[in-house]
Amino acid sequence: MEKMLVLKITDLTFCNLQNTYNVSNGTVKFMKLNGNTILITGGTSGIGLALAKRFSDLGNQILVCGSNAQKMEEIQKQYPNWATYICDVSRPEERVRLFQETTKDYPKLNVLFNNAGMQRYPKLSEAEPWADLGKEIDVNFGAPIHLSMLFAKHLFVNENAAILNTTSGLSHIPLAYAPVYSATKAALHSFTLTLRYQFRNQPIEVIEVSPPMVDTDLGIPNTHTAGLNLDVYADGVIEGLRNGDLEITTGFSTVSARASREQKDELFLSLNQARS
Repeated sequence: MEKMLVLKITDLTFCNLQNTYNVSNGTVKFMKLNGNTILITGGTSGIGLALAKRFSDLGNQILVCGSNAQKMEEIQKQYPNWATYICDVSRPEERVRLFQETTKDYPKLNVLFNNAGMQRYPKLSEAEPWADLGKEIDVNFGAPIHLSMLFAKHLFVNENAAILNTTSGLSHIPLAYAPVYSATKAALHSFTLTLRYQFRNQPIEVIEVSPPMVDTDLGIPNTHTAGLNLDVYADGVIEGLRNGDLEITTGFSTVSARASREQKDELFLSLNQARS
């Protein structure tokens, strides 16, 4: 019988709990940073593009997918060695097509980076077309679940496999004027924990990338210009991967992930009253 790991909750930080599932035979596993074939959803701009550049510089084959044809053309011109796939990840049939095409073109694909995201600001007292809300849910939450399940068995048979999910500091402290975005990121954080646990006996790493507000547009230009510099943030993510972190947090996302119940209540009021 396996020896049961008994943990005293009061002695845990959130990140320590995450790293409980990264130990195999007494050693901590690290994601290999070169020689991979990496598919990045939402890889044509923002965090996805910044990390794609860094992964490419480290010696990885990069596959990016996005729904903006113009941005995709720009990527092809600027990075001719990358593979590009036009795909609207909010649509399940396109997710299936993405899986089929990428694994056929690149059988050694061993890293799935669920990074695509969109943030909207619906007023919950006002009805709006469900298609708009539904797309936000599908991009942020439905797509990572579906793609992780589609790619799982393919990844298991390739060396140094990993799944990375981009969540948010808002996974733990929601922003009231971005209610659906905050909820989907909280759900994706939960899904990442359970995915890691279900895959604990498989040869794969499951890593959560949890940014604070970063200077990206999240589908709406000029909405996060006060955020952390994108290059500074992307360099920090690479450093976190080098360190073997399973939950890579920065700034507000570190504070929100480690906060106590009382601190979360205070942070919620402070965050949202400042934007009232």
